[in-house]
Amino acid sequence: MALSEGLPIWTPEPRPPRDSELDRFLDYLEQACGLSFDSYAQLWKYSVTETEAFWDLCWRYFEIVGDRPTALSDAHPPIPRELYPLVLTSHDMPGFRFFKGARINFAENAFRNFQGQASVIAASETRPGTRVIRADQLWAEVSRIANGLRRLGVAKGDRVVGYLPNIEEALVAFLATASLGAIWSCCAPDFGSTSVVDRFAQIEPKVLFAIDGYVYSNNEQSRKDVVEDVVSKIPSLEAVVLVDYLGTAEGIAVAAPLRHNWDDFGLKGQPLLFETTEFSDPLWILYSSGTTGLPKAIVHGHGGITLELMKEMAFQQDLRHGSRFFWFTTTGWMMWNFLIGGLLVGSDIVLFDGNPGYPDLYTLWKIAEEFEITAFGTSAPFIVNCIKAGIDLHNIDLSKLRVLGSTGAPLPLEGFGWLHDQLGPKVQIISASGGTDVCTAFLVSSPMSPTYAGKLSERALGAAVEAYSPEGRQVYGEVGELVITQPMPSMPVFLWGDADESRLRSSYFDTFPGVWSHGDWIRIDADGSSVIYGRSDSTLNRGGIRMGTAEFYRIIEAFDEVTDSLVVDTSALDRAGQLIAFLVLRDGVELADELVSRISGEIRNKLSPRHVPDRWIAVPQIPRTLNGKKVEVPVRRMLLGEPLEKVISLGALANPESLTSIRQSMESGSQ
Repeated sequence: MALSEGLPIWTPEPRPPRDSELDRFLDYLEQACGLSFDSYAQLWKYSVTETEAFWDLCWRYFEIVGDRPTALSDAHPPIPRELYPLVLTSHDMPGFRFFKGARINFAENAFRNFQGQASVIAASETRPGTRVIRADQLWAEVSRIANGLRRLGVAKGDRVVGYLPNIEEALVAFLATASLGAIWSCCAPDFGSTSVVDRFAQIEPKVLFAIDGYVYSNNEQSRKDVVEDVVSKIPSLEAVVLVDYLGTAEGIAVAAPLRHNWDDFGLKGQPLLFETTEFSDPLWILYSSGTTGLPKAIVHGHGGITLELMKEMAFQQDLRHGSRFFWFTTTGWMMWNFLIGGLLVGSDIVLFDGNPGYPDLYTLWKIAEEFEITAFGTSAPFIVNCIKAGIDLHNIDLSKLRVLGSTGAPLPLEGFGWLHDQLGPKVQIISASGGTDVCTAFLVSSPMSPTYAGKLSERALGAAVEAYSPEGRQVYGEVGELVITQPMPSMPVFLWGDADESRLRSSYFDTFPGVWSHGDWIRIDADGSSVIYGRSDSTLNRGGIRMGTAEFYRIIEAFDEVTDSLVVDTSALDRAGQLIAFLVLRDGVELADELVSRISGEIRNKLSPRHVPDRWIAVPQIPRTLNGKKVEVPVRRMLLGEPLEKVISLGALANPESLTSIRQSMESGSQ
């Protein structure tokens, strides 16, 4: 289906029969507070102008388990302005605190919504079959591991880390850690030892949970050497708990008393207790990609994450009891943390560990069919690959599916068209954007908002997202810097090791003081829908015309012959350079003049003649971070002559050999 940008391809039902969680929230606002909103746009405006009242109402609506100041609890909603400081200490960024002095625990709120139904479904290449973990089983396992950690002396504020894939043991270890008020952090097992040590050594963990290996594309991948190397280089470790995932854990050279085995670790039959933590006490630590220097260790708080993910899951994703939520992710990507947020609203979650393209690209769709998934999440590159592979979903029963989410990169128009053709008009397509820094999506959709082809439908409730000109002026209908002008609960509490907040300020607040700058180019239109144009630090400026790299990738990767691409401009402030397009071609395809001519023509027609690349170079692969992001700025710096060791940390790359191939390809010739 050929679409044009902005064409409505999904329209919400009128109410009734629509009865989304967001509709129920609107009912609550009217009945309890006398607040009435005729549209999502009106509600969004309220949520970012009456910030304190909105987040207080969310706490009340979700009946969050926790203690707040008595004045807040006794006040009739919406709270009067004199109580606003009890919700938000200041609007200054950084430096604000939400619900200062309130007490809460993420794990306690995750468990309070279970009603005995299946809460977790797990599948993997490594373990045949499906494992269904009921709520009572999950409770018992979390209790066992939590009490094992307590016996080791793990207490509030201690760090517990995982070198684990997306399996139930990772979820159990996290919930056990959170229940104690300790701090969780995790790396996926495709990370090499240097990448793991770069992350974990910063935070000095007390306990490590690790696997021995895993199966990917039907091939065994031993992690024995990595685990041994990590243990030897992190002296703070007092215990290593080994998960015998591949059946080879016995061969890992970690000796007692450091060594423990998952199956006999902990104490069975003990109560599961929840340590109450202050609202902003650390819950987990996520990491930036770390393409230059050590990755930023981003600390999120118990309360901010609980409140933000409850809002996101219920109001934007429309998850609730009876929903079944899946997002393809690894534990090294913030989408894993986002996925487990489904537990906060009583939704089942589905875990999958393996190659989504093995034995073919039907794998994830068959999981959606088998487990009757209602909300299915993936990435834009996966959708594009399905299109190129000729995947046909009409013979797969996806009748339970209500929402299809895509993130990680802008979803191209072709992706919207293919999904609409394959899934039909009843499935809402949500192109979402957010980030590790806030561990949520701030550009999404809602059950009461249309889906527009090629666009992100709405700004999330509570997310004051705007587009700024270089002068710091709010703009609509033109490309600007993506900023957030009001505090959000899930913004970092702090960065680990950043005592004076200098790195926090330089990362987010240097461009526009007091305003969060996210590092993306965005166009926000008058109706609140938007388009992401790529990273602002890799924008291409040719002849005064600024263009985001995402626009190039939409065009180039729409060609069947191209499987991946990277566009880099070697211009500098004082001299002109070349615009270079690196292409990964499908097997058997050569970079012929005819192909270059066709792609150039599309760029000339859809972007501008000035943005037709000067050189076209075929490479075996595009450099990507461990989280799958294309590496643009470091490649540009390398091509401008900077030493490789200064522009990027090779441990941050999933495929460091790709940089060598780019350099060699530049030297060997091009179109």
